[in-house]
This record gives sequence, C-alpha cells and structure tokens, in this order.
Amino acid sequence: ARKGYPQALARRKRALQLIMEQLDPVPLSIIYDKVGANLNDLKILVKRGLAEIIEVPVLRDPLADLVITPQSAPVLTPAQQSVWQLILEGFQNNSSRPYLLHGVTGSGKTEIYLRAVEETIAAGKQAIIMVPEIALTPQTVTRFMSRFPDRVGVLHSELSPGERYDTWRLARHGALDIVVGPRSAIFTPFPDLGLIVLDECHDDSYYQGDISPHYHALHSAIFHAKNLGAVCILGSATPDVTSRYQAERGSWTYLALPERILAHRKSIQVQLNQSDHDPAFSCYQDLDEDLLMADLPSVNVIDMRTELKAGNRSIFSHELQEKLAETLTKKQQAILFLNRRGSATYIFCRDCGYALRCPRCETSLTAHLSDHELRCHLCGYRRNIPRSCPKCGSHRIRHLGTGTQQVESALKELLPDVRTLRWDRDTTRKKGAHWEIMDKFSSHQADVLIGTQMLAKGLDLPLVTLVGVVLADSGLNLPDFRAAERTFQVLTQVAGRAGRSPLGGEVVLQTFDPDHYVIRAAAGHDYEDFYHQELEHRRELGYPPFLKIVRLEIRDKNPKSAEKKARGYAATLQGWIKKEGFRSTYLVGPTPAYFSKIRGEWRWQILVKGPNPLALISGHHPGPEWIVEVDPPVIL
Repeated sequence: ARKGYPQALARRKRALQLIMEQLDPVPLSIIYDKVGANLNDLKILVKRGLAEIIEVPVLRDPLADLVITPQSAPVLTPAQQSVWQLILEGFQNNSSRPYLLHGVTGSGKTEIYLRAVEETIAAGKQAIIMVPEIALTPQTVTRFMSRFPDRVGVLHSELSPGERYDTWRLARHGALDIVVGPRSAIFTPFPDLGLIVLDECHDDSYYQGDISPHYHALHSAIFHAKNLGAVCILGSATPDVTSRYQAERGSWTYLALPERILAHRKSIQVQLNQSDHDPAFSCYQDLDEDLLMADLPSVNVIDMRTELKAGNRSIFSHELQEKLAETLTKKQQAILFLNRRGSATYIFCRDCGYALRCPRCETSLTAHLSDHELRCHLCGYRRNIPRSCPKCGSHRIRHLGTGTQQVESALKELLPDVRTLRWDRDTTRKKGAHWEIMDKFSSHQADVLIGTQMLAKGLDLPLVTLVGVVLADSGLNLPDFRAAERTFQVLTQVAGRAGRSPLGGEVVLQTFDPDHYVIRAAAGHDYEDFYHQELEHRRELGYPPFLKIVRLEIRDKNPKSAEKKARGYAATLQGWIKKEGFRSTYLVGPTPAYFSKIRGEWRWQILVKGPNPLALISGHHPGPEWIVEVDPPVIL
C-alpha cells in the first residue's frame, strides 16, 4: 500500500497469511469476516500474482442445517404386512394400477411409503413423495431423512430460486433418490422414476386452479406413473368419494389399514409418569413387546345452541374450557381448529348498516386486529380499520364472526398463563416459518396450537391429547357439491391429531347442527356411513362419480358484458347439444359464480354435466377468454 494507507496494507497481509495457512481455497466471505479485508484488497493481491480468485460451485441445500437421528424400520403390524405384500407384488409385476391406501389416522401409512421407497432405491430408481401443503414438508422430510440420510431433497415455492435450481439439477443427474414436495414436485426430472406417493391424496391443494395450466396432481401422478411403469400409491384417511368409487369398481387396487398403531411409547414415558396415566387400557391390544393398537380418540359433540341458552356467550363451550384447563395442568398439549383466519369476518356500522367490503371483490373484509388492518382473503387488498363509518360517520363500528386471531385472544383471556402458537397463512408468510412453528410446538415451547386446515393434515404430535373444533359447521353449507365431503374430511383429519401416544386423547367438537349426517359420521370416525350417504346424494343430483363436469367461466370488468357473454355461449351450447345428439348432457346455468367478483372482474359460470361433456366442448372450444376446467374439485 502507498504511504498513508497502513490499514489497507495490514488487511492485505492478514488476508495473504490466512490464504497461505489453508490447503484448500478459502471462501471470500470467510476472508472478509476473519481479517476485515474487502474485494479491492483481494484484487490487488491477484494483480501482484500473490493470489487467485476462482469460482467454485456451492450447493444451496435447504436441508443442510437439519440434524437428523437415523432410525431403523419398525416391525409391521399384520395389517401393514398384508398391505405391503400386495404392493411388493406390484413392484415385482410392474403393475400399472394405482393403489388407494385407505388407513385411519395413525395407522402407519407412512411406514408403507418408506418400505416402498426402500424397494425403489434397491432397484436403482427414484421416488417422488408428495404432500398437499408446504406445512407438512418439515415432518415428512424428517421422517424420510431419518431412514435415508443424504438421499432426500425438497422442492416447493418457499425455497429461493437457487435452492430450487440446485435440487432440480441434483435430481436430474440422479444424485438424489427422493424428492418431497407439494403438487409441483410431480415435475421433478428424475432419470428413472420408480415410485410416486401422494399422501393425503383427497386434498384439494393438489389441484391448481388459480393459474394456467389447470391440473390435478392426483390425475397427473397416475398418468405419469403409468407412462413410466412406476408404482403409484395414493394414501388417505378420508379418500374422496370419487377415488373410493374408482377403487370399488376395480379401476384401482384398494388397500385398507383399519386400526391405529399406538406410537411414541418410549418418548412419552415421562408424561405418563407425571399424569399417572396407565397405558394398559382395554382400548389397547398387545401385539408384541413394542407394538400396541389403540382406539381412535373419543369425540364429544357439543350443541352450541344449548350453550347459548344456558347463557354461555363465549366461543368456547363449558366442556372445552374444562378440558383445556385440565390438559395444561397435566403439562400436555392441545390443538384448537377453526378454518377462518383473522379476528372478525364481518365489519359493519350499527347505525346505517354499511358493511366494509373489498372494492375489487365485493366480499366482506376480515379484521386482523393484531395489525389493525382489514384484509380481503381473495385478492390481498388491505386497509386500516376505520374509527368511524365511511358512509355516515358513526363511531359505532361492530365486528362479527370469529377467526384464529380471536380464538387466540379469547384463549389468553380464559387461561392467562397459556403459551400459544398460531399456524395459518398469516403466520407462515416468511421463509422457514413452517419449520419454526413445528419445531417450537414439537419441543413443547407452546401449550396450544391454534390454526386453520394446515393443522388437519398428517401431523404426528405425541403430546397432543386434546383437539377442540371451535366451529364444525364452517363451510358445511357452501353451495358446492363437495362441501359436505370437505367438512367430513377436515373434521376427521383434525380429530386424528389427538391420541397418537399412550397419553390417549379426546376431541371436543362444537356445532350448531349436531344431527347433520356429516357431523354424526365425523364424531363416530365412520367413513363408511358417510361414504354411502354421500354417494346416494351424488347419484340423485347427478354429480361425480356418476356424471362428469366441465366448468366454463367468463370474466369481465363490466358485469353486463360478463352476463351477456355467458348467456350467449350457453345458448350456443344448447344448440350443439340438440344438434349433435348429446342426450345425456345438460347445462347448469349460466349463473354468477359464488364469488361473483374477484380482483375487479365479474365472474359468470356454466356447468356442463354428462357422461362425457368434454367431447362437446372439445369440438366447439369457447375461445381464449374462457376458463375451462374438467371435473374441478371446487365450483365456487
């Protein structure tokens, strides 16, 4: 360095000394950190021939910091062994028929997946393991990495572009054996794919309907596996009606795991001692020294109409309040489920009746009091909560409805010392949030986990002995032919989070309609009863699996224009139906969609129902401005 720059000279000397002390190239970031040098210092060393800057590929691995304890394969139950034997025969015979694995919550479906992956890797092939939500990825990755260390990758939208690219590149070159991820993982470019697993295959998250191309990962997985000669396993505790019907008719192979396995015996022993809880109940059946079977958790249905008549205006019934206090006293954990975010779902003026709505969607705004905001959950519009009515100026603004934020606030009022975590879309926006929440709750840094449908999907939490469903009716009466099915699935799934260890478990299910067949079936863990009732309703009303549906949607910023286009095309379709002899095909609509306006565009839809409505549409495509969906899971 020139005279007057002694600090720069000292930095360069330290940098050169550090480089000389290392046998391997030293990352620039380490040089910057340890000796305080900068890029200009290093360039001067290079210019004088004392050092060289080279580029070295660095793998951006989102799983690099995970600490995993290797685990060995457990003994299979007789039911698991029977199921596995049939799947193993499929591997040996190169069967192209998908397997529908119907197992109650906690029945050991994941162990079947693990055995299938082991068989796949032994044959020199690779496996895709799909989960419906990114929220499930941490637990699933941990399970697979504990059995297959350094052979698992993860792909989902929360990774950085570099992390996704590196995982994609490793998969393409066969450097990974397993990739775990949501629906987009189906496109993993493995060189020799041998297995595709869809866990929670009933879930609507496997369908991409928000952007083009529209596709269902379940159908894509079946098609992809058949083309490649790979095995396809579709697992669920609550298969959708159409999938179960396909299996009954012989299109798929139906496999059942009807009993729950009692897990976590050793890890939970401390809690058993603290609570004086004896695992040797009559509901447990000894199979061998390390294996017990357990009943599903008991479900107590609470009629909230009775609670109101008794003067209880809390969102928690007396039963749920008592059970929550008891759970905390025993130092165990609880889950509270409500499939609504925010603090209140309807905000209006008590003087003039003005309701605050999204200007782009015409739907009610949801209050998020923690951020002092009103939000639209369809388009993301936000505004501050007004102190006075925008129409009449009154300060009498009322908030109605319940969301997860309000549940959390009410719980802290009821039990001031409770430690809570909230798991919904609002708390999982930042990268790594799912891992962080899961880690905190699993390590008992919180007593109660409050959340939306993320909670209902495959979580295995041994300390959870209580599940409270705050409002079981949410979503039950939506004008969608699958509303009852979705409600049954989410209630059954969230109830299944309780009682997965010797601590046992119970569920408190709050409802205003306790006699509804969906509520009764969910409370009794009775999938068969629900399935047969729902199947008859579908038969009577002409919905899948008995007829197929093509949904046509037109959007326009002008409401009259949207209606005119919809009615015009519907009249054209009716003409084609008569002219071309589609006698069993008919239209429902045109009608405004349930969410009639989204992001400033008005929506109208037509449902084409029949044995093969796509044949009609394929010959007369409506044009690029129309959205065409074949058998969509949602028609709202």
